[in-house]
Formats: sequence, structure tokens, C-alpha cells
Amino acid sequence: MVIYQIFTRLFGNTQATNRPNGTLAENGCGKFNQITTRALNSIKELGVTHVWFTGIISHASQTGYPQYTIKANHSAIVKGKAGSPYAIRDYYDVDPDLAENISDRMKEFQELITRTHQIGLKAIIDFVPNHVARQYHSTSKPKDTADLGENDRTDWHFSPQNNFYYIPNTPFAPQFPLNGYSENPAKATGNDCFSPSPSVTDWYETVKLNYGVDYRGDGSGHFNPIPDTWFKMRDILLFWADKKVDGFRCDMAEMVPVEFWHWAIPQIKKSFPYIIFIAEVYNPDRYRDYIFQGDFDYLYDKVGRYDTLRNVICNNEPASNITQQWQNVSDIQNHMLNFLENHDEQRIASTFFANDATKGKPAILVSALLSNCPTMIYCGQELGEKGMEEEGFSGLDGRTTIFDYWTVDTIKRWTNNGKFNAKLLTKEELDLRCFYKKVLNIKLSEKAVNEGVMYDLTWMNLKNPNYNTSKYFSWIRKADKETILIIANFDKNTANIKLNIGQHAFDFLHLQESKKLHTTDLLTGKKSVYQLSPNIAFNCLVEGNNGIILKFNNF
Repeated sequence: MVIYQIFTRLFGNTQATNRPNGTLAENGCGKFNQITTRALNSIKELGVTHVWFTGIISHASQTGYPQYTIKANHSAIVKGKAGSPYAIRDYYDVDPDLAENISDRMKEFQELITRTHQIGLKAIIDFVPNHVARQYHSTSKPKDTADLGENDRTDWHFSPQNNFYYIPNTPFAPQFPLNGYSENPAKATGNDCFSPSPSVTDWYETVKLNYGVDYRGDGSGHFNPIPDTWFKMRDILLFWADKKVDGFRCDMAEMVPVEFWHWAIPQIKKSFPYIIFIAEVYNPDRYRDYIFQGDFDYLYDKVGRYDTLRNVICNNEPASNITQQWQNVSDIQNHMLNFLENHDEQRIASTFFANDATKGKPAILVSALLSNCPTMIYCGQELGEKGMEEEGFSGLDGRTTIFDYWTVDTIKRWTNNGKFNAKLLTKEELDLRCFYKKVLNIKLSEKAVNEGVMYDLTWMNLKNPNYNTSKYFSWIRKADKETILIIANFDKNTANIKLNIGQHAFDFLHLQESKKLHTTDLLTGKKSVYQLSPNIAFNCLVEGNNGIILKFNNF
């Protein structure tokens, strides 16, 4: 599985004004209809199987559509003109900014899902279970469905049957100016801030949903009878599953009790067995809980694979630390989702990270090919997008904004008004995209990579004077008679690598000694002949910030 994340609001937007803090009218917005069959085919050619359409569900925004009963939210409790896609204002609606015809917005979304399926891709959307916008109000909910908080006892801090947490008899008073907005009693803020006065660094634009955990009491769960929020959120999942989406990326899933997921996910899968659930979880101590007790298919491997690879790229950790990282999750490795970029993280090419997109090339080899688990890339990553623009609320932080109306330069030139030709891309951008395309397609097509066992060669080379374990990482993948050796070079210089492949590797992988081992580098197509022996180092050249993927042709 290879996931391509599209921030839907930004994709396809060709309006070049890019005024910081600009309005929708000034800066424009990408639309569902701009993600055409041609666009999806161009994405699929990269080696992609799933597209994660980010920012689909209607969220808080300073843009209103009163003629469609969609009000603008108060500017003091919206982050940016466009607003965060993780401050949901109506769980039962798509974001109106994404539609060309507002009255047909759900139809346009479903047509996008149909286009996605017709070319053989699957569609993932966000499910945001932990918090909603402060001014949440559904105008699109099914008949006879009570809105969140509609039947709450607001004079109680906590009740398992309340949808929100309250600070009774206390108005909302954040630690920044607030004019023209009132909330009394104050609701707890989404990042578990149970104070009426969240700071500017809190998720002040959101309110925490109540799944029956008494946080200000003894922290215990009150799950019998089943809390009202459980039923409401299950029904929201069923609503979107019925729209033919293929999966949910569940935002901050670890802030919701695992008991809810264990109750809800099997019910969704009973009706929609193909649906996958991906959890955003950052506490490694809870990984297994959310897989084995929470029924998730995949978890973010942020505090692990991502952090390790980022540190290796930035020379803060030796490449040999990758070994310890994969061993920490070896029993659940196939449930981990690997990535080097997403909407939360800084771009590889930004000055806040590596300042050079090519430094991510050896890391994508590890991210995509070390294990059988899914890989994700973020739209523009394959073009070396820098994320070094001061868009507005987002500020200059090395990330592509999720709060502002904007046009992303590399994506705009790549899409080229829907033409998808290469004339507006630089040679460096084309080369990088070609590299990603080769790696991701290898992940999909090579049996040794997508089914085979992995043998990490690090321990055999820790004392090898001709192999720098702080800069090089090597492993073998094997399935039946198909064998692939992968070497990632995190150093900027081309390396003459002499790699020990000892007897234990030969025995474990059933390799055969060969004086003339014929290989093909799957990245370049170059054919070579090497000697393969447990007693003689495997000698090869590997370019700096690059790697080789040698397929053994003798076996």
C-alpha cells in the first residue's frame, strides 16, 4: 500500500495572488472537480494505491455561505482565514470551499470518489474524533439526529451522556483578546485543556468530545451504559463509509479511549469489510493497545521511523540506529505506516529540516523498502517542495499551510492547469519525481520487497573499517528465489562500500556463493557482475545522498 496525501484545498488552485492572510476571493481555493482523472492517473503512475484527501469534512472557517445556511465562524476562534481542517463544524457535510457549485457539494465529492475508483485507486479521508470547532453546528445531519451537545447538561462538568466537558458557571475567557464571541459555560479545549482560559498555543479553536472518561475526577472510564458520544460518532463513520470511501485516517486517535475503537471499528467493518483504519498515535507504549485492543489496521510510525530517519538525514543520529528502531516494532511492523512528510511535519527541502530534497532519497529507500508496511508521501514531496513561504496564520515554519488559502508553487507548475506536462518543472524536480516513481513502483512490483523477509546487515559491519555505519544502511529482501540487496548512502559523497555479508545471512536467506553474481540496479537499470561470498566483502559504488537496489539475477 502506497498512500499519496493531497491537501485538497491546495491541490489544483492556480490563482497566483498568494496574499498573506488572503481571503478566498483573493487567493482562491482548489476544488473537487480539479482533481481530474488525468490528475489521478498522474498520481497513480508514481506507484500509488491510495489517495488520502485531506480536509474534506466541513470545518471552521472565516468564509461563510449564508445563502446555503453556512455561517462564517467568529474570527477569534478560527486559525487562519480558511481554518484548520481539524476543527470540524459539521460532521455531515463536505467543506463548501471545495465545491464549484455549493448546492452540489456532496455530489461533487462523490464524483471524485467515483473517479478515484474508476482508475484503480482507493480513497481515504480524515475522521476527527477527539474534538470539534467551538461553533460546531450541523445543518446537514440526518433527520431526527440530535446535534452534538444538544441534550447536554451544561451545569455538570462531566456526565457520560454529555457530548462535551463543561466548566459550569464560568465563561470562556482565553488568554488573548476575544471580542464579539461568548461561550457560557466554557467548554474544555480539544488538547485536554480543562480550563476556561486556554492559551494561544492551545487548540483554542476546538472543544474536547466526551467519550465517558472523567478526566477531572479519577480519570476512570464510564462506559456502561454506552456513552451518547459513542453512538453519534459511530453513526458519522457509517455515514461516510456509505459514501464509498475506503478508509479513515483517524486524527489524534490516542486521545480517544481504546474501548471506543474496539466497539466501533468492528461495527463499521461488519457493513463495510474493506474499510481500513489508520490511527494517528504518538505514544509507542500504546501502539499495541490500538492494534490489538483498538482494532486499527495501521498506526503512524512518527515516534520511531520518522524521527529516526529525520535525525539520520540531519546528522543527529547514526544510520545504525535504524536497526534499533525497526526492532522496537518488529512484532507489529506490518501495522506501521511510514512517512517522511505530511501536513504536520516540515518539508525535507525546508531550511528547518534538510534544506535539500535530495537528502531524503536514501531515507525514502528505508521508509518504503525496509519492511512490508505501507508508505505515505505528501503532495509536493516528490517535487522537492520547500514549504518556505509565509502564507498567513501558518507563518514561516517549513510546513505547507493548513490554515490559509494559498497556491503551492511546485504543485501549481506540476499540474500546469490540468495539463500535467513537464515543461514548467526544473530538471532537479523531474529527477526527484522520477526517483520517487521508481522506488514506489519497486515497492509495488517486486515480490522480494512486498512479501519477502528482511535481513539487516548492520551488525555484521559494526567493526568493518571499510563501512561507515553512521552513514550507510544496508539490508537484503528475499522471497522464494527473488533476492534484492539495498544500500542507502546518507553521506553527501559517493562511497566505495565494502559490505560484509556473513555466513549467517547466507544461511538464513539460503543464499548461494557466486564468483559471478549478475545484478540489475532497479533504480538505474545498470547491469553488473559481482562476487558474492560470506568471506569476501561485497564491493560497490553508491552515489552520495542516494542508494542502489540490486536485484540478484542468478537465483
